[in-house]
Amino acid sequence: MITSTSNARVKELVQLQKKSKVRNEQGVFLVEGVKMYQEIPQEQLVKVYVSETFADKQKEEINRLKDRRKLEYLSDHVFQYVSDTKTPQGILCVVRQSAYCLEDILEAEDAHLLVLDNLQDPGNLGTILRTAEGAGVTGIIISKESVDIYNPKVIRSTMGSIYRVPFVYVEDLKEAIAKVKAHGIFTYAAHLDGKNSYDKEDYTKKTAFLIGNEGNGLRKEIADLADTWIRIPMQGQVESLNAAIATSVLMFETARQRRNQG
Repeated sequence: MITSTSNARVKELVQLQKKSKVRNEQGVFLVEGVKMYQEIPQEQLVKVYVSETFADKQKEEINRLKDRRKLEYLSDHVFQYVSDTKTPQGILCVVRQSAYCLEDILEAEDAHLLVLDNLQDPGNLGTILRTAEGAGVTGIIISKESVDIYNPKVIRSTMGSIYRVPFVYVEDLKEAIAKVKAHGIFTYAAHLDGKNSYDKEDYTKKTAFLIGNEGNGLRKEIADLADTWIRIPMQGQVESLNAAIATSVLMFETARQRRNQG
């Protein structure tokens, strides 16, 4: 059992929690909690750390671990030190990052894509990923300026969808959108100046939604690349919705249309 916060592995865990550069250099990320542990694809599981209290109370959960060499015990004090949550459940895992490529995402049958431009809020990105799985999104394209998807706050918000929804960061979002269109995928910009209400369009064909930054919306040069601008009509004095909620409206309208297609 590791009992000191000066331990080299403990210091490494803290770095993995705090720094995207360290996560990317090692090709791993951290997840916390029983549910997130249970859903990890076995081939991606690198290491499991449990607190002494968790070890005492959750013996059945620990016994499910196929490879005990991947298990390490931490004192409660040390676990609290490395955890990113105020009330940790007592289990933290090092997980190998997924590797997706843009071409695979673009070639998905019945493509239902999201293109995220400079999204900054970890909770928004995590919620979008989780909702995307529920709505049948086939892939997410993310600009390099956006928040790191392996940020611990993003990971918690995904509730496990991080393992299952294909995504890719791109250096040049304009170039990526050009490739999206070249694959016959119709692009919609979610925009306050949208020509049509979102529910007047046909999303049964291959579709991609361009979603902008929480504060500023889509950059003009990105919005101008879309085939059509759409808007979500508002009542009262509300000008627009939270990025994650607006994206959810569009995703589930697409899912509804496709369900009813037959």
